[in-house]
Amino acid sequence: MPNAEPNRLAATTLVRLIEQGELTAEAAIESSLARIAAREPVVRAWSHLAGEAALARARERDRLGKKTLLNGVPFGLKDIFDTADMPTSYGSPIYVGCRPRNDASAASLPRAAGGILLGKTVTTEFANAHPGPTTNPHDAGFSPGGSSSGSAAAVADFMVPFAIGTQTGGSVIRPAAYCGVVGFKPSFGLFPPAGMRINTEALDTVGIMARSVGDIALFRAAMMAIPYAPPPMPETAPQLGLCRGPHWDEAQPEGRAVLDAAADQLASAGAVIRDTELPRECAEGDERQTTIGSFEAAEKARIAAREWAGRFDAILTLPAPGQAPRELASTGSAVFNALWTQLWMPCLTLPAGQGPEGLPVGIQLVGRRHDDTRLLEVGLWVERRLGQGDRP
Repeated sequence: MPNAEPNRLAATTLVRLIEQGELTAEAAIESSLARIAAREPVVRAWSHLAGEAALARARERDRLGKKTLLNGVPFGLKDIFDTADMPTSYGSPIYVGCRPRNDASAASLPRAAGGILLGKTVTTEFANAHPGPTTNPHDAGFSPGGSSSGSAAAVADFMVPFAIGTQTGGSVIRPAAYCGVVGFKPSFGLFPPAGMRINTEALDTVGIMARSVGDIALFRAAMMAIPYAPPPMPETAPQLGLCRGPHWDEAQPEGRAVLDAAADQLASAGAVIRDTELPRECAEGDERQTTIGSFEAAEKARIAAREWAGRFDAILTLPAPGQAPRELASTGSAVFNALWTQLWMPCLTLPAGQGPEGLPVGIQLVGRRHDDTRLLEVGLWVERRLGQGDRP
């Protein structure tokens, strides 16, 4: 058995230990359930927990001993996805007790890879504006962000090593930043949305949260049903475009300070940091977000953004104005997220500092559309230079 409790280990470590027979899937699930039992009354990350069913699947996995990509590692699923064996409420009282006939792809793909679904995590109603009961694991008086509130909180509080969310504006990146975990919103369409309740079809993107870039890469392989290879550490330091963006005046002091400090730290580690501005074609993103029907203008902006982002290994920017809001009635502002979602570009947020109350403050890396693999490689380099990475 490892020294740390299994629920605190990276998913890549859990997979290895289970494969080597040093840990059982049942013990991993039991550890997660014990953590949930201790912390759920405060964090309130789950809309439905299927503990006994998860333990039964873990015992079956241990009995068969079949090697799989996820090897019995637990995960959470935002309650905006259909599940045939669990209730799906979409965060709304209208659908309490609803039982869909089929699993969404976001449930079936990780399960097919050997992951064990512990339950459904809290979402704002219909992944929109009305928050659920989830609190920020670092301080229950603060918001966890949204709409993927429960997924971010469950990962941050060591209930599960990874969880699935969705993003229409900033609903993966922002809660991940507020809760201090790694959030990944891939290029639009990379993960299949089948079985997800649609919010905005032209923008909705399935994303994932974990506590390290390595775990994101592992779960990404499961979500794409492809072989997994750990992302290689880049041999040379990346070129990063520092984009403060049109909403810099809305950033909180801690957000500005953490971004600038991260840029300085990465430059000291060898990264080439260049100030850059958004292309002119991307300047009207706020208006397009509310009038997404102007499809031709959005297509021109996506082409310009792809060419602009191609000049760098990644764009360095903010994932949120600063630390989480001091209230549960608001999930925070999406002004630092919506444009990248609109442009269908992959985004990765990493914890990088703290706000005045000690809550996490993150940075965001944005990659060229369809260059998700490169973004994860750059993210691994940045994560290590910021002193983060795989750790108990």
